[in-house]
Amino acid sequence: MSNTAWETLSNQGVATAGIVYFLALVVYLAEWASLRQPATERQLVGAGAPEVPGDESRQQGEASRASRAAFLGRLGLILTAIACTAHLVGLVGRGMAAEPNRVPWGNMYEFTLSGTFVVALLYLVLYRRFALGWMGPIVVGFVVATLMVAVIWLYDAVAPLTEALNSPWLVIHVVSAVIATGAFTLGGIASIMYLVRMRAERRASAAGRELSGWLARVPQLDALDRLAYRVHAFAFPVWTFAVLITGPIWAHEAWSRYWNWDPKEVWAFITWVVYAGYLHARATAGWKGRKAAMLALVGLATLWFNFIGINYFSTTSQHAYAVERVVEPVHSPSR
Repeated sequence: MSNTAWETLSNQGVATAGIVYFLALVVYLAEWASLRQPATERQLVGAGAPEVPGDESRQQGEASRASRAAFLGRLGLILTAIACTAHLVGLVGRGMAAEPNRVPWGNMYEFTLSGTFVVALLYLVLYRRFALGWMGPIVVGFVVATLMVAVIWLYDAVAPLTEALNSPWLVIHVVSAVIATGAFTLGGIASIMYLVRMRAERRASAAGRELSGWLARVPQLDALDRLAYRVHAFAFPVWTFAVLITGPIWAHEAWSRYWNWDPKEVWAFITWVVYAGYLHARATAGWKGRKAAMLALVGLATLWFNFIGINYFSTTSQHAYAVERVVEPVHSPSR
């Protein structure tokens, strides 16, 4: 295949992934809608009406809703897996379209494709281990929105790597950074849902009723807290490897300095400090629940600001090639 054909395949793969992700989102939302308790039943429960064991129609309705929700959940998972496969095709096509062939991490568009792919892939890999069915619409919604941003505002034609990027450390550094970014994002979603469920439980308790609807399917607060901690505990050493080991080594190779006070480097270190504080506070000060979730969201904000925002708000970053066309080197490795 020619380079043009590979680039076309890549664009088609990304477009297909976006469409199928969107279909998966619709299915997941339909699943959530099917879990909503009918208004009449909510009124009866809120009024403290006793259950009637012989009310077969009500029980059949509950069984029907549960069956429909289970079917939609499986369909959504299948569509997510198909979209993730198309997403991978889009990434591989980007790398094969370049001359010479390269890894698909030459600009911000490709970085964003890789980051969203890892978020979706980690969701699928961890789906059964941590029972993440409830997270489907949130993950897919995030991936769809980010892909739209990438295609509309970040798209760049395939081109050779800049001189500074043409290094074996590109693979080591970016792979570890992207894996950590995907894991931190999943941990951040768990922290967000902890805060959402905590608020919903308080409202339900004040109204004298039990939590119902799709929120009732979200794990209990202690389970969400453990999930967030485990994912963050996995992502942190990977981020440490990317930011404090491979990053400085690559910087020394490219610019003859391990640390340049580059905005990207500074914000990557700020992100590391926030997550280090999160894990340290949990291990020593016993921070759990709301405090830990809030700190995790601060880390998530710094992470994604560093990933995308720095490229638009900084005019001095040596990582400016991330948003410029990659055929225009910003710095030579000799500098």
